[in-house]
Parts: sequence; structure tokens; C-alpha cells
Amino acid sequence: MTERGFDFVQSLERGLAVIKAFDADHAELTLSEVAAATGASRAAARRFLLTLAELGYVRTDGRFFSLTARVLELGYAYLSSLSLPEVAEPHLERLVAEVNESSSVSVLDRDDVVYVARVPTSRIMTVAINVGTRFPAYATSMGRVLLAGLPDEELATYLGRVRLAELTPRTITSVPALRAELARVRSQGWALVNQELEEGLRAVAAPIRDRAGAVVAAVNVSAHASRVSLDAMRRELLPPLLVAAVRIEADLRVAALRNDRR
Repeated sequence: MTERGFDFVQSLERGLAVIKAFDADHAELTLSEVAAATGASRAAARRFLLTLAELGYVRTDGRFFSLTARVLELGYAYLSSLSLPEVAEPHLERLVAEVNESSSVSVLDRDDVVYVARVPTSRIMTVAINVGTRFPAYATSMGRVLLAGLPDEELATYLGRVRLAELTPRTITSVPALRAELARVRSQGWALVNQELEEGLRAVAAPIRDRAGAVVAAVNVSAHASRVSLDAMRRELLPPLLVAAVRIEADLRVAALRNDRR
């Protein structure tokens, strides 16, 4: 057992253990069940539960105890102090562990996407990707999600100035074709790019929206074409990617709400 320091407050540890005893599979617990889950005596568990009830974190009907929505406040301060990359990173790690492919988050900076968070599995491109890396938005899945999320006037301005270089034989190089592709991305809510930025690279991306519904960032999963087919990208990688995007959005909303209360 780890030796505790002189200033360690064991009662606080036990109180937090009581809160953590509740989860999706144990939304309601009796006093005895809380005591068993935390290793505390019934008397100690009772004191902790009644204290938490007095503070508004727990409710009881006399037999069963359950958490209230107020416990969310315990995470607000942490989330509100985080930037987009810090909010996104644990979700990227979870996504990468699930699909075993690299994942990134980027934002739009004029005509480029800029990587702000990344969790790689292996190097699948000839150029290394790090936080701060830039790529032309038109040829990337995240870029197309971000462009599709622009107001019509801003998108028209972009399409009027962009130069569409042929990065690979598959790259879209005409403005009408790109405009049509962005319309499809806007309609379906995600983008799939097949070897347009670099030969062998496929990527699928989804938008990250703020509380007002504006697209503020994009999250993707990238894979090598020799290993993952286009059908597999849609069938196996897209669904967990969309879930990750929703989770990132939820945490960003929590952070925004906390900031509003300051």
C-alpha cells in the first residue's frame, strides 16, 4: 500500500470513494452496498452519504441513494480551464484505442488546416505530422469539414481565391467539383478523402460545433489505403469518430457554461 503523506486527508479520500461507487451500472445503491463498495463501515458510509445529501450531491428515498446533477459541478472547474486540445486529447486517445488508427483535431486558419491535437498509432505519411502542422484545407478531410461549415459568403470568398494544386492524381483541382463536394459534406455531416493529399492516405473527418452550432474544429481518423478500404472507413471508422465528436462537443459546452458563470 502506498505510504500517505502527513498532510493526506483520509476522510476526503473516503468521501470521494463514496461518490465514485455510483456509475452507470449502479445508479442507485443502498447503505450496505456503498459500504461494501468503498470498504467503509456502515456507520462511516452513512455519515458520508448524509453529508453529501446535505450538500446536495446525493439524494435518498430512505433506502436507496443516488447522485444528483450537482456532482457535475466538481468537473466544471477543471473543464473550464482547458483549451480545445486539452479537452479533445482524452477523447482522441479513447478513439485511437478503439479503432487502432491515428486521430487528430484541427482548426481552419485562412486556407490551411492547422493541427492542434494528435494521437498517432504509426507513421503512415512521408511527412511527419505534429501539433502546428499545416495542410491545404481543400485536400484534407478535416479541411473539407471546416470549409463546409463556413457561412456561404465566407465559403464563396475562399473558393474565389484558392489555388487547387494537384497534390496527387486524385486531388480535386476544379472549383466546381470542390464546391459540389463541400455541399455533400455539409449535407451528410462528415468528409471522406481518398489519397488526395498523399498517395496511400485515407481519412474521414467530422465537425466539432460550439453551443451555437458553428463548426469550430474538426476531428479525423486516418488510415493507410493498403490496410483499410473505403467501405471499411465508412462502416468501421466513421461511427466511433462521430461519437468522439459528440463527446468533445459535450465537454466544450461544459467548459463554456462554466466560463459564463464566472
